[in-house]
Amino acid sequence: PPRGVPIYHAHHHKSARGAAGFPGAEAEDLRRAMGFKRSMERMTKIEDRLRSGMAERGIHGDAQDAIVKQITSFALYGFPESHSASFALIAYASAYLKVYHPTAFYVCLLNAWPMGFYHPATLIKDGKRRGVESREIDVNKSGWKCRWEAHTSQNQAAGALRLGLRFVKGLRKEAGEAIEVEQAKAPFATPEDLARRCGLRDTELVTLSHCGALASLGLSRREALWQVARVSKGSDPLFGDPVDRAASPLPEMSQLEETVADFATTSLTVGPHPMEYWRPELQKRGIYPAGLLDDVPANRIVTTAGSVIVRQRPGTAKGLLFVTVEDETGMVQAMVTPQLLKEHRQAIVDSAALVIQGKLQKRDGSLSIRADKLWPLESLSRIPSHDFR
Repeated sequence: PPRGVPIYHAHHHKSARGAAGFPGAEAEDLRRAMGFKRSMERMTKIEDRLRSGMAERGIHGDAQDAIVKQITSFALYGFPESHSASFALIAYASAYLKVYHPTAFYVCLLNAWPMGFYHPATLIKDGKRRGVESREIDVNKSGWKCRWEAHTSQNQAAGALRLGLRFVKGLRKEAGEAIEVEQAKAPFATPEDLARRCGLRDTELVTLSHCGALASLGLSRREALWQVARVSKGSDPLFGDPVDRAASPLPEMSQLEETVADFATTSLTVGPHPMEYWRPELQKRGIYPAGLLDDVPANRIVTTAGSVIVRQRPGTAKGLLFVTVEDETGMVQAMVTPQLLKEHRQAIVDSAALVIQGKLQKRDGSLSIRADKLWPLESLSRIPSHDFR
């Protein structure tokens, strides 16, 4: 093997059998001990047997120590070269696609969900920051899975991401697939047409209307909800669509209401990031967007805010909790000490968004905040301004 790369399991397996006289089962036990994470306890139990076996065959002193060290060192390493090479190839291929074919990259990630680390809502916003155009769910344009569509700009090769019906909460897969089949035959003209051809339940029609999926039928969300409420009263298919098409008396949704509706029905949005609605107030208080922290000198006390997208507490981090927050400009990770977690556990665990203050740390091109204080975002108006100096 290349210099610095431990010898493979199989070689150790044979060495143990030949040099120490291990029978097949015992050699297999050694192989398994080398393969398990944190396997040194098992290795220690085997070492005495290994040394006695080598002594019986005339292997003593430095030679014996060298063989034992080689095997135990591999147990500490515990990761075959073939696995690391495979991981490197996957990482390189993923990075290449993300840079040169970002739309296809995010389409595939979303279609593979729940595989992966980040929630679809975060993937959509990360794609937007990288120039990917994401388009809303639409009964005449969306399949069950996400689709790659032609871009409306001159850069046709870039494409656009059309969200799939699979993200609509409460929509059965068979119903979503029926929509996909029927839309290929002819566009849906009315909510009644959609419901009849696809066998949709009333609740499914309401949810599709609420998330704006009936826009290609010429209906706003509130208009669609009004029409669907009428459809749900029932009509006899022998007599076709009901004739009452009175305009909706409901006021149109504001942009904020549409964002709330998106998260209620699909847990994501192609519209504004929720933090954008807070930005004027955050800016007045001197709270940094995540994307501007790169320009702030290290070790300065800063305050940022964002939606909580990840909470991690690794067993090897000495009790530290890592909280990742996201705004419309990017993401930043904050380190929360066990004491701070104890003092603010409810806010950290229950809050959808946090304001975080602490020392900005930079290392090897990455940055994080060592949190000193934090608050739920919704309590922003009650936080004294001097806390943000």
